[in-house]
Parts: sequence; C-alpha cells; structure tokens
Amino acid sequence: MNTRLILILIAVVAAFRPAAAQPRLIVEIVIGSMRAGDLDRYAANFGEGGFRRLMERGTVYTDARYDCQQTTTPVSLATLSTGAMPSTHGVIGPRWVDYTTNRTVDLIDGRLGPGAYQLFAPTLGQTLVEQSPGSQAVTIAAEATSAIVLAGHTDVVYWLDPARCDWVTSPYYAEQLPAWIESSNRERYNLSYIGLEWRSLLDKSRYINTRQHDIVLSGRSKRDEDRDGEERLKLTNDYDRLLYTPAGNTAVLGLAKQVIAQYRLGDDRTPDLLSICLDPSRRIAEAYGPESIEVEDMYYRLDRDLADFLTFLFAQVKEGEALVVVTSDHGTSPSYDAGREVAERFNSRQFEVIVNGFLNVRYGSGNWVTACSDKSLWLNHNQIYERGLNLAEVQNEVAIFAMQFSGVSHALAATAMRTSYFGSGYARKMQNSFYPRRSGDVILNLMPGWIEEQERCWSMSGSMYGYDTEVPLIFYGQGAGPLRVNRSVEMTSIAPTLARVAGVREPAASEGSPLEEIVDL
Repeated sequence: MNTRLILILIAVVAAFRPAAAQPRLIVEIVIGSMRAGDLDRYAANFGEGGFRRLMERGTVYTDARYDCQQTTTPVSLATLSTGAMPSTHGVIGPRWVDYTTNRTVDLIDGRLGPGAYQLFAPTLGQTLVEQSPGSQAVTIAAEATSAIVLAGHTDVVYWLDPARCDWVTSPYYAEQLPAWIESSNRERYNLSYIGLEWRSLLDKSRYINTRQHDIVLSGRSKRDEDRDGEERLKLTNDYDRLLYTPAGNTAVLGLAKQVIAQYRLGDDRTPDLLSICLDPSRRIAEAYGPESIEVEDMYYRLDRDLADFLTFLFAQVKEGEALVVVTSDHGTSPSYDAGREVAERFNSRQFEVIVNGFLNVRYGSGNWVTACSDKSLWLNHNQIYERGLNLAEVQNEVAIFAMQFSGVSHALAATAMRTSYFGSGYARKMQNSFYPRRSGDVILNLMPGWIEEQERCWSMSGSMYGYDTEVPLIFYGQGAGPLRVNRSVEMTSIAPTLARVAGVREPAASEGSPLEEIVDL
C-alpha cells in the first residue's frame, strides 16, 4: 500500500471520528479566598471522597492566576463568568461614582430589587441559555452580589436573605419562589445547620496552623479542651452564624443538591450549568486570616461536604456525563507579618480627607473628592471643570501626592491608563483592572501585606501579589483525566473552555483561550 493511499485512509478515519460527547451537567464551584497552595497544604487531613478525589483523578492546573490588580470578589467572579478582564467586563467593585452626578452607583441595586442592572458583558450561563435551547443555568451563593455576578441575566438565581436566612431571589429574576423552596423556608431549614458553638472537627494535634480565635479545640478528652481563643467575632444573628462559620458552606451545597434534583439538571443530552459560590469561606478567611485554625477547620469540614455533594451528584448524573470545575475568586493576604499581630492597615477615609485638604490648599476650598474605596479615589469632575482646571493635571498631582502615604506602593492616574499601553509589570495589572467609565481618577496599589481597614477584616484580597492572584483550578469528570499541568493559565480561560465543552460559542466579551487539555482545539 503506497504512502498516498495510507494518508487518504487516515483522513477518512479522522473525518468519521465521533465528536467528544458533551457533558449533561457542568458544575462550577467557586471557593471564596482559597489560595493556590491550600489544597496541598491540608491534603494529609482530607478524606478520599472530596478534594483528594478531585486532585488525584482530575486535571489540576498548578499555575492558575488572575492577571489583574483588583481581585476582590465581584471583580473576579465577573472575570470567571464572562471570560474577560475588568477592563472589558466593567465590574470594578461593588460600587463606584457616576462622574456626571457624583452619586454612588451600586452594582446590583435597582428598582426591582437585586439584579444584574449594571452587568453588560454576557456570562457563561446567559450564553448557554441563549444559544442552546433547552439548557438550564442555575446559580446559588450565600451573598446576593456573588450569585448575581456569576449568573448575569439568567432566570434561576438564589441567595440567602440576611434577615431570615431563607433562600430568596428577586422580581428581577422571578416573581415568586418555587414551592419546594418556600416549603424549606417555612420550616426554617437553614437554621438546622447552625451549631451552638464552633468545635474543631479533628483532634487539636492534627492541625497544621496554630493561631486560634473563636474555635473550641477538642483534645483527646473533655479535660484537654482548649478554650484560649480571643473571641474575635461576636456573632449576634443567624445570618452571621452561617456566613462566618462552615455551616454556611454546608447550607449552600445542601441547596445545590436540591437544585439538581428539583430542576432535573443533567437529565437529558442538552447540557445544563450549575454555578455555586461559597462565600462563607471568604468571610472566615477575612475574619481569622489564612494562618488560623478556623480557616483550616473550615477546609476539613468543606472537604466532607464536598464529598457528600459529589456522591449525590454522580448518583444523579453518571460520572462520565458530568464535569466539575473547582476554583476560587482570589486568595487572601497574610493576616500578620514578621511576628506582628495584624497586617498593616490603610485608612481610606483618612486618605480621602487628607487628599481633599491638599487640593484645598492647591486650588481653593471645595469638595474635591467624592469617594475613596477599594483603592480607588474619585474626584469631583464638575468642580474641576467649573474652576477651569485641567482634569489630567489634577489627577497626576493627586497620584504623585498619594505616593507619600505609608503603605502605598503604586499610584496611577486615570489619564495615564487611558492614554498609555502597559505591556508588562505592575502597570499592566492595574490597567487590566481599569474601566474608564467607572474606575476612579487615581488607582492605588498597596505594599505587600497591607490591606484597607475594614470591619471584621484581618485579611483580604484586592492586590496584584501572588497570595491574592494565584488560585487552585481543577477539572474533574467528563473530558478531564488525571493530569497535572504546570504551565501558566489565566482565569479568563474558564468561561470559553466551558462554553466549548457545552457546544456553544464563548461569551461575547470573552478574551481568554480555551484550555487545550480539556477541549479539542
């Protein structure tokens, strides 16, 4: 047989090779504030059915990261759901200032209650429902902002009501709740997850971390119980007891199981999407710090909850017909440095007042600063124009002045990010987070270990440093065999990868490239 005939036969066989089957159900699980190294750090105390199952039998990306500076939860979730950088999807934080009115704009607040009013970049769920008739997209989270940013303009979105700890939605998505959720709310089922106290799951000798605050450490006998924590948080209501303890993760995954059964997700060949955000993990990391026993114990309890969820999932949908993706919205900062009890703090309110005073001396008395939050400072454009000043010059002066403050490592004026292209370094990451119509006039980056001063925050995200930007990324199930991938992966790749797996085009604003280990390129 000659070479030409062999090549023709190979081409014919390739042409008739069946396309990779689509999963019936894609489950995306976002664990709040999980650092890239956390899974390996605590692996010895994980069981067989949760994280270890995913790590040993799934495709693990060891160098996944967000390539932007603003890594707070709404920003990162928008990047995950749209496949775009903040500079494209436009979510720069939970709120910002409208330059024409000087009024604060809230990301999710609107006339019909919480909703995706300010989201214009299509999400993966929205794209799937629009392009694949019969597909369902359901999103659940403990907090409304997380659920809405992950979902976008879809129909089925649920979050916890802070007043009663019920599962709720809003008229933006649906006029009323399904009967099965209303029944669960009447029974106050979520309260059954809340314990009288947070007691450690394991014997105290098995914990890697040593710093404790509120958890009760159980020893080998009742006598050995260690109650020397400092009682950092006073949890005065049921919502706090869900949001700041592992019970919240249990409640979210509990609803996820009900959603799979009630909506019959994965029942037919049309792919469905279930997106889950575990906000309590983030709240616990913020309140106690990544070095705490509270965070470590939360992971061990989440490992058990995850094992239970996976067992249920694959009882409903065959393991070969579902794809599970586990990742995080960001990492979190160290809660202390070089033996200090807390990280260095940056007081945004104080910074705002001092900058306004500087501009009073420079240009005359006035309300020059309209707001300062999330390391962004907004100036009063109307006043600047009324005084006949050059906006770019004022922005640059404030940026230069900001560099005198303790904790500030970089300050860039909006004009610089609008008119220049930064191809590398810190400026590129800041530019990737900059959206001209919403971002502040001056953007700050703090020094390593520094965080903005906020209530109940001993650790937080929102920087360009590895402890914030590097996150775990695991694909498990259909099309994702045991593999460890060490190349660098940007988180904008998740949405286009899942879109390709589901057989639809990537979300319209997507900038990332599908992951070749998961899809055939």
